[in-house]
Amino acid sequence: MRSRRLFTASLAAPLLIAASLTVVAQASAPPPPAGWSTVWVDDFNGPANTLPSGANWIIDTGHGYPGGPANWGTGEVQNYTNSTNNIGLDGAGNLRITPRRDGAGNWTSARIETQRSNFKPPAGGVLAMESRIQMPNVTGNAALGYWPAFWALGSPYRGNYWNWPGIGEFDIMENVNGINSVWGVLHCGVNPGGPCNETSGLGASRACPGSTCQSGFHTYRFEWDTSISPQQLRWYVDGQQYHSISQSQLPADTWSNMTSHAGYFILLNLAIGGAFPDALNGPTPRAETVPDRPMVVDYVAVTQKGGGTTPPPTSPPPGGGGSAYSTIQAESAQQQSGTGVETTTDTGGGQNLMQVGNGDWALYRGIDFGSTPARQFTGRVASGVGGGASGLVEVRLDSRSNAPIGTFAIGNTGGWQSWRSVPTNISSVTGVHDVYLTFTSGQPADFVNVNWFIFGH
Repeated sequence: MRSRRLFTASLAAPLLIAASLTVVAQASAPPPPAGWSTVWVDDFNGPANTLPSGANWIIDTGHGYPGGPANWGTGEVQNYTNSTNNIGLDGAGNLRITPRRDGAGNWTSARIETQRSNFKPPAGGVLAMESRIQMPNVTGNAALGYWPAFWALGSPYRGNYWNWPGIGEFDIMENVNGINSVWGVLHCGVNPGGPCNETSGLGASRACPGSTCQSGFHTYRFEWDTSISPQQLRWYVDGQQYHSISQSQLPADTWSNMTSHAGYFILLNLAIGGAFPDALNGPTPRAETVPDRPMVVDYVAVTQKGGGTTPPPTSPPPGGGGSAYSTIQAESAQQQSGTGVETTTDTGGGQNLMQVGNGDWALYRGIDFGSTPARQFTGRVASGVGGGASGLVEVRLDSRSNAPIGTFAIGNTGGWQSWRSVPTNISSVTGVHDVYLTFTSGQPADFVNVNWFIFGH
């Protein structure tokens, strides 16, 4: 939600002020369909006038992240607070985010994001992010500047607020100015322009089925499907698909940059003003814009189906072998020098190579790259090294003395179990090869843990 597009399909909607309606929440999120399992859920059940669970949510405050772009990068005008005047449970199973305006015309509202930032599909499976929401019940001139959203950002955005849109953004539900329409958008690649047409993104919109988006609850859902090739992203409202993007529509490096990291965190917010509402009916907000109309959220749920754990148990057998395009567990090396193993807290569990340093190496025999050249390598790594130390993770074929086909640098990631997926380009590879991971550093300290790695086209 960093900057926005101009869609015209919904502009024919009449700008009329809606009457206030009573909203009814479900007691809890519905059980997942057959074949799906729940990864994470918040039903927002709790006493009225209390904040959402601190175990589940971070409450963002102010006009931007520290060191990040002003006005959250979108031009929105409100100040986000952690006051129950702007955000809180209502005691009836809802979270309400309510914009307020003081006597001087200053707006406040709220924005939250999940503590977890590793939501992604199991390899070969499907992940869904879903919420049942009633948009602010206001339309017409009274709604000008309202910008509610339910969305997700790639985890590398945390702490580095200038790597958008390469890390990926899934806008699952956006709406502006009280128009009876839901927008679903993908942001990726580079800004401006690039394969995702930034800053607009690749989007679609439609009216809410049945009741308007503003007058009733609707279910907004996003699915990331890795069970098919090419992979697919899909957007739904009340179970009706209205937008999809295929992996084949984007360059391989663009897709990898937004999918090979640890995953995504989910956000809910209600902005006032900014690039998107201004593009349709700007400038906003105006004197006619009314405060105090909340976005009402019944639940947020993350579910998955298919696949295995993340990463899946697809390591080569003890004697070697296996596909370069299946996840290779680092601890499955047939030979190694200088490394040990330990239990990992990374998603999927298992073990990792631990505290690897200069001169260490690990060998994976008989890895099959097939006839289509592999051009990318992604390693799942973590580091708690101190003193500004860092090192190189190198990929070599058939002999440790051969030149690396690919390399990436890694320093402290925040801890020996603070994991991130790091992609790098490699020289084209086909056929069957022994793969060596070698590690080089100018400092004597161990500098990296490795959980798994995978190759890509």
